[in-house]
Amino acid sequence: MKVSPVMRRQWAAFRANRRGYWALWLFALLAVLALGARFIANERPLLVQFQGDWYTPVLVSYPETTFGGFFDTEANYRDPVVQELINADGWMLWPLIRFDHTTINYDLQVPSPAPPSAENWLGTDNQGRDVLARILYGYRTSILFGLLLMAASAVIGIAVGAVQGYYGGWTDLVSQRLIEVWSSMPILYLIIILSSFVVPSFWSLLVILLLFSWMALSDLVRAEFLRCRNLDYVRAAQALGVSAPVVMFRHILPNAMVATLTFMPFIVNGAIVTLTTLDFMGFGLPASSPSLGELLAQGKANLHAPWLALSGFIALALLLSLLIFIGEAVRDAFDPRKYLA
Repeated sequence: MKVSPVMRRQWAAFRANRRGYWALWLFALLAVLALGARFIANERPLLVQFQGDWYTPVLVSYPETTFGGFFDTEANYRDPVVQELINADGWMLWPLIRFDHTTINYDLQVPSPAPPSAENWLGTDNQGRDVLARILYGYRTSILFGLLLMAASAVIGIAVGAVQGYYGGWTDLVSQRLIEVWSSMPILYLIIILSSFVVPSFWSLLVILLLFSWMALSDLVRAEFLRCRNLDYVRAAQALGVSAPVVMFRHILPNAMVATLTFMPFIVNGAIVTLTTLDFMGFGLPASSPSLGELLAQGKANLHAPWLALSGFIALALLLSLLIFIGEAVRDAFDPRKYLA
């Protein structure tokens, strides 16, 4: 694919912002680790070799009878009896962390929440679950939530802003007044009220936040379309009989995407903050779900266990800081004063 000189200059401007450039790589690393959390933190082995046969417990559930046990239920690989059966005629390859986000460590020598140890590197929460595993799975939830909300908001916001800016007049006037009324609604209180009727879940929270998050992008796209719709190349396309959708999305939209792209990292940041706030207040994801907000709430409720609050704060601050740095670098990359200087 041929890269235009403008794109090369924009990429050079992005790389010139060293903080944002390295933040992008670190965020990508965190995203890869979070998406592969089940292969890093799991109570099941990654691979088992038993009596010459190969098994992948991390992907497939096997009954205990497969390894010479007595029960037809799924094998508990943390059970010393099951481990002895497998090690007697084979071996197991464990992930780096031998806990997932729901695993309770019943072998603790102290009451929960337990302090950091060689087995639980960041300690356990008040239910005996590994904090590091909870953070890793919480990263996965937060990153997926933020990226999905950003993508859906971009589709709706760009479409609405394009229609408003291109047609203008009464279409723009009425739509803008409706958006102003809709945006004035307190989203946090609305979610709290809805949570009393509907059990909150990942997808229900995503839909509720999507009802409001698209408006930030629609204003940017509307302004760009209002600016560009009277330019010569747009009028020439209209005079040649080019349809309105083609003019909007092929000729004007590329100019409007500059402001849109610079704002997207901040949408992801806001989505993660909102999800964390709801989880902290108890109106977010179900209690068993891995969440940075739930970890912070546990830290608040267990001040005698400072590793809970510190782990949650550092994990959240790192993620949000990386997104802010990336957003600043993207903003500089698309600023003509930066890459044309």
